[in-house]
Amino acid sequence: MERIFTDQMNRTVRLEGIPRRIVSLVPSQTELLHDLGLEDEVVGITKFCIYPDEWFGSKTRVGGTKQVNIEKVSKLQPDLIIGNKEENTKEDIEALEEIAPVWMSDIYNIEDALEMICSIGEIVDCKEKAVELAKTIQTRFDQLANPMAGRTVVYLIWKDPYLSVGTNTFIHSVIARIGFQNSIREVRYPEWKSELTELPEFLFLSTEPFPFKEDDVESLKDQFNGVKVMLVDGEMFSWYGSRMRLAPRYFRDLFNEITLPE
Repeated sequence: MERIFTDQMNRTVRLEGIPRRIVSLVPSQTELLHDLGLEDEVVGITKFCIYPDEWFGSKTRVGGTKQVNIEKVSKLQPDLIIGNKEENTKEDIEALEEIAPVWMSDIYNIEDALEMICSIGEIVDCKEKAVELAKTIQTRFDQLANPMAGRTVVYLIWKDPYLSVGTNTFIHSVIARIGFQNSIREVRYPEWKSELTELPEFLFLSTEPFPFKEDDVESLKDQFNGVKVMLVDGEMFSWYGSRMRLAPRYFRDLFNEITLPE
């Protein structure tokens, strides 16, 4: 029986029954599929889908998120491919649509992420489990209280040049949701030129996509006296799947770390 869905790019996706061979092209959504219990159904992942460990070691890898090996995907004979507008290229998605139905997420905030979780749950016949997961995530974020609410932050994702996180991004929505004020008012991921903007109270260096290290923290501390520079877990700020259930506890620990005397 044909099942018809609308993805987050407002595209119609037609499936013949419940998918039994799934290729996932986004790490956070791959982890979600695992946590929904789809051990046998997921047959292909990307080289960046590092969770869970056992899938990274056993599932067929079909290239990267930006460079999908179309031939490998075709050989897997999927009946559903799951991607994301920002993570995957338009060219790859158009080629993959010749192989199987493609469901695309398009996520700018926490609400979009929760909708994605529930939608994928319905598609793969795990609706109840997905809804419960979304409720758990929502509740944990609702219970989070930031004692430094309103303090300003710049969040860096890249070096040489320094790229920051601006508005109209999932990370921006997380920064706002946990009580900080993003100092970057430009959209998406603009270059941060510190001499052109008022310095923030906090400078967060993300562990991904650029792997900032403690040496980077010390270097920027020397440059910006009075700014608290910290290394932060990029997965907790940017992964929009089931890993979100772990994020509130991480943020609570982060608040505690910030308030400790240096």
